[in-house]
Amino acid sequence: MLRRRVLPTLLATSLFSAVALGATRRLTIVTTIAQIADLAGRIAGVRAEVRSLMGEGVDPHTYRQTRPDVLALRRADLVLANGLGLEAQLEDLLGALAREKPVIRLAERLPVQRLLAHPEFVSKFDPHVWMDVALWRELVDVVRDELARLDPADAAGYAERARAYRTELDALEAYARSVLASVPSERRVLITAHDAFGYFGRAYGFEVRGIQGLSTESEAGLSEIERLVRLIVERGIGAVFVESSVAERNVKALVEGAAARGWTVRIGGRLFSDAMGAPGTWQGTYVGMIDHNVTLIARALGGEAPARGMAGRLASGE
Repeated sequence: MLRRRVLPTLLATSLFSAVALGATRRLTIVTTIAQIADLAGRIAGVRAEVRSLMGEGVDPHTYRQTRPDVLALRRADLVLANGLGLEAQLEDLLGALAREKPVIRLAERLPVQRLLAHPEFVSKFDPHVWMDVALWRELVDVVRDELARLDPADAAGYAERARAYRTELDALEAYARSVLASVPSERRVLITAHDAFGYFGRAYGFEVRGIQGLSTESEAGLSEIERLVRLIVERGIGAVFVESSVAERNVKALVEGAAARGWTVRIGGRLFSDAMGAPGTWQGTYVGMIDHNVTLIARALGGEAPARGMAGRLASGE
């Protein structure tokens, strides 16, 4: 139904791929996930209005657009998506929009050798690139250049804000490496609801296991839960983690399964994986999201990290 009713409308609409901003004209940017909206907003500053389709607790793997989403996308000067199959249900819509305006799939702009191969499908890759701060930092320049192309009058401003944001990400990367290095090597096993932390594991030296695959649309089989329970018991893993955008039931099954075998494993906390925290909060920013995750992981798995995180903005005990 969407293809018959919405896509022809999009193709018939006269849109432009470049804009010349006047004194009061601002770019309108629509992103799929909030991590990208945060990145774009930091670089655009007051030169753009930025909106994310997906907010707190929303799973991008299964998200389907609403009518207001379609209207916002049609009116946007620039659409920023993650790509690599993350927004699976939006692919037809994004493809149609790309024939009328700039639609940038940011993760697909990264060098292919920096991507993690999909474990099941040839020529497909893990889309969760924001879990590696150094990799995500590379996309700052991609967004900067695209904004400068659309709005050359403020190219210097975009460059200045991009440099400032990269400096923040440098500090975040240094903090992440420091606190995660404090986790004893034998405890560096991260078990979560779905396989969203592969780039995190590669970057910071953790073995990562997800109950579900790269997409939350994949089913968690009983055999996989049983394998993870055996791993937890045999290796004496003390904590597993739930995610803010994925149901907790499978992680709770691990806790119960380990208990049935005589081992106590606790839920170490709730991590932000495919979605950030609430808008207007520290965890509702990319830096705050990663600060929360690395602080929580380090403390739960036996490492050392400040109770209130890198910037002292986490609630005690988060």
